[in-house]
Amino acid sequence: MIKVIFTEKAPAAIGPYSQAVEVNGMVFLSGQIPVNPATGEVVEGGITEQTTQVFENIKNVLAEAGLTTANVVKTTVFLADMALFGEMNAVYAKYFEGDYPARSAVAVKALPKGVLVEIESIAVR
Repeated sequence: MIKVIFTEKAPAAIGPYSQAVEVNGMVFLSGQIPVNPATGEVVEGGITEQTTQVFENIKNVLAEAGLTTANVVKTTVFLADMALFGEMNAVYAKYFEGDYPARSAVAVKALPKGVLVEIESIAVR
């Protein structure tokens, strides 16, 4: 059985997809971009501020599912430019304690709304 996860504490989907879905104890989060859910706008600032907002969105979706970043086993990071990797990575490290999840990081030509970073995650119960 598939359970759709939704919270108003993260940006609503801007297309035909869910914030997250759960199947067999695995929670698949759609990519989160640095949109403030209260305003619907991209947060001001650079990669540090944007990565912080992305993780706040991820935390809120996870919380709706009864999980935390400790449950995350895999992430995929999409960056507008690999030159941003170091600054993104410094923020990323703050959101995990102990063992880190598996991760891929790639540079892409463009991201929605012209943002600098998008992160998708997989968590398990």
